[in-house]
Amino acid sequence: MFDDKHPLFGTYKVAKRIAIGVVGGTVLALGIVMMVTPGPGIAGILAGLGILAIEFAWARSWLKKIKVKAQNMATQFQARDAGNKAVSGKNLPPPPAS
Repeated sequence: MFDDKHPLFGTYKVAKRIAIGVVGGTVLALGIVMMVTPGPGIAGILAGLGILAIEFAWARSWLKKIKVKAQNMATQFQARDAGNKAVSGKNLPPPPAS
C-alpha cells in the first residue's frame, strides 16, 4: 500500500499493528471464553493466534509449539489405534457411506 518513502508509512505500520492486535486479541479472548461456554473454543484460540501471528513473533512461536504437540498427539493416537486393532484381531468395517 505505502512504500517506505511515503510520509505516512510509519503511521500505517503502527495502525496496522494495532488493528491486528485488537482483532486477534479479541478473537483469542472469545476463544478462551468459549472454552467454558458453548462454542468452538479451541478453534477460536487457534484463529486468534493465527491473526496475531501475522504481526507478532510470540504468536508464531506459540502456533509452532501447538502444531508440534498436535502432531505428537496424532501420532500417539494412531499408534494406540493400531495397537488396539492388532490386539482385537478383528478388522473394523469401513464407515457407512453418506
